[in-house]
Order: sequence, then C-alpha cells, then structure tokens
Amino acid sequence: MTGVSALLLGLGLGLRHAADADHLVVVATLLQRERGPRRAALIATLWGLGHSATFLGVGLLVVLLGLRVPAPFERAAELLVAFMLIALGAWHLVRPQRRASATGHGGAAHARSVAVGLVHGLAGSAGIALLATTTIPSRLWAAAYLALFGLGTVAGMIALTVILSWPIGWTLARGGAARRFSVVAAALLGIATGLLVGADALFGAGAQ
Repeated sequence: MTGVSALLLGLGLGLRHAADADHLVVVATLLQRERGPRRAALIATLWGLGHSATFLGVGLLVVLLGLRVPAPFERAAELLVAFMLIALGAWHLVRPQRRASATGHGGAAHARSVAVGLVHGLAGSAGIALLATTTIPSRLWAAAYLALFGLGTVAGMIALTVILSWPIGWTLARGGAARRFSVVAAALLGIATGLLVGADALFGAGAQ
C-alpha cells in the first residue's frame, strides 16, 4: 500500500468509525442536555479530542515502539466502554428533567464529553494500530495513517452530531411528553448498547 493511499484509507475509515453504534448512542445521550448545532459541534469536538488522545497514545506505542497490547487489556477497555454507556444512560434516567441553560452547566458537560472520548479511544485502538503495522511497511506512514484515522473520526463525529442535533433539539423543544420520551429513549438505548458491548466483550469472539 502506497503512502498516499494509506492516508486516504485512514481518513475514510476514520469517518466510518465515527458512525459506530456506541458512538452514536453516546452522542444522542449527551445531546439531551444541549441546544443548537454550535453547542453540539463543540461537544463532538471535545469528545474527539479525548478519543484522539488515547487512540493515538496507544496506537503510536504499537506502531513506533512495537508494543503488543495483551488481549486482557483490550477486553478490559471494551468492558469499560460498556460500563460507561450503562452509567451514562442510567444517569440521564434518574437526574431531574430540567431544561439545559446556556451557561449553567457548560464546564461539567464539556468535561464529561472529554472523559467519554478518552474511554472510547481505548477500545479497539490496539487492533487498528496492529492492522496498520501489518499492511503499511513504513512506520512513519503507519503513524500518519493513525493520525488521519483520528482526524477522520473527529470530523465524522462533528458532522453526525450536528445532523442529530436538529431532530433531537426539535423534540426537546416541544417539552412535556415529547421531551421525556426523547430523554428516556436515549438513556435506555445507551443502557441496552452497553449491555450488548459488555456481553460481546465477555462472551463474544473477542473473548476467545
């Protein structure tokens, strides 16, 4: 694989990676407390920074130093993502259903987005980096591939988050039963996805 094709592949796969089910579920849950596409884009950007930090951290260790991440670590990362999804969904179920203010909880929401991204970046990063080392002979190009993969993930998440912010924001603005349904549905979907991710980590192919 040539260097340019590797970079294009990394960018394209990063864009695709943003659409993973567990990513979309987290976005739908986080957007229950946000208003407007600009705030949604900020939440997605902060998530992306957290994701890129751990993804590139682990990935570059694999690509540049030849580190081999043990299978128990990868399984533990998947279980951590599962726990995060369940906890985030449960938190949105039990917390008071108040309208999000423009400035009242921005710091907490931003920190939460970064933390969620940090956890998400751990899951699967070693496998993606290992694939890069086996298909791209140059370590430099493999590292660039990972960087473009991370960039594509951030860009894809921002685009998807802004798109999702419109229907979710419209539903939340209706108030009453529509708002409660949106919050509860997103929370339950997050919990269900977390249970599926945890079950796959414990009993699926990754546990073999």
